[in-house]
Amino acid sequence: MEYRHLGRTGLKVSPLCLGTMNFGPETTEQDSYRIMDMALERGVNFFDTANVYGRKPGEGVTEQIVGRWLEKNPGNRDKIVLATKVYGKMGDGPNDQKLSAYHIRKACEDSLRRLKTDHIDLYQMHHIDRATPWEEVWQAMEGLVREGKVLYVGSSNFAGWNIAQANTLAAQRHFMGLVSEQSLYNLSARTIELEVIPACQALGLGLIPWSPLGGGLLGGALQKASEGRRASENMQKQIDQHRPQLERYEALCRELGESPADVALAWLLHQPAVTAPIIGPRTVEQLEGALGALDIKLTDEILNKLDEIWPGPGGQAPEAYAW
Repeated sequence: MEYRHLGRTGLKVSPLCLGTMNFGPETTEQDSYRIMDMALERGVNFFDTANVYGRKPGEGVTEQIVGRWLEKNPGNRDKIVLATKVYGKMGDGPNDQKLSAYHIRKACEDSLRRLKTDHIDLYQMHHIDRATPWEEVWQAMEGLVREGKVLYVGSSNFAGWNIAQANTLAAQRHFMGLVSEQSLYNLSARTIELEVIPACQALGLGLIPWSPLGGGLLGGALQKASEGRRASENMQKQIDQHRPQLERYEALCRELGESPADVALAWLLHQPAVTAPIIGPRTVEQLEGALGALDIKLTDEILNKLDEIWPGPGGQAPEAYAW
């Protein structure tokens, strides 16, 4: 396993990040343990969760599963980089969501309790909160860092200008600010190449793509159109919309002798701004398959063919749409 620095930090993480969103709703607790065990055994040291995962508002079901796994295996805590998130609704009160200092502090304490740990390695803001000033957000985060409850701060679903604004104000406070951004990014969704990726590269943020397979679209959707999520009405619409591209894409993958899912992950791993795509296996077998992407080397010729099939927005802004 070749580890990568998380943005401009000295922290090293695996090139794949284990996403835990399925733990609880889709994957039993025992199977979740097996997935985490295998990930750690295979060198994946970057685990990502969120306080809202688990589909039971306010309960933090997925965090609790991760916490019980850590409690059963106390030696594992110092072997992983543990990331979670704050923003989503965690109660019925007016201050049980978003990024007020009040909610950040309470949400952090609750996540620490559920995760059964004394610190969060990467505490990520799950979305931008336009109603809370950055002075308030950074004051709250600085306090958590000073107390040793949080080591690094990241963002998720931020626009490029949000990242620039946040880190400009953090620098004025002599605070490190954001070190990572978690964004929607895959072959079929490349909008962040306009401004988010340039902002990350300029300001030293590691990029952590979520939905690397486009919700299953890039995982062999034509071959498996009658299975699982691909059988849903929404997925069928996406397949119909992208059918010509999918036909070319899956044909290219067959030529390479690789699965479409592995090629989609490998493409992300070849993007210079990317630190670690988030994989969200529901089974041990899915985890095993995703790890295979680490061994795929895509030539410039293949990367160009993928760009032809799944073109991006044309580069970064403003050249992508102006001059």
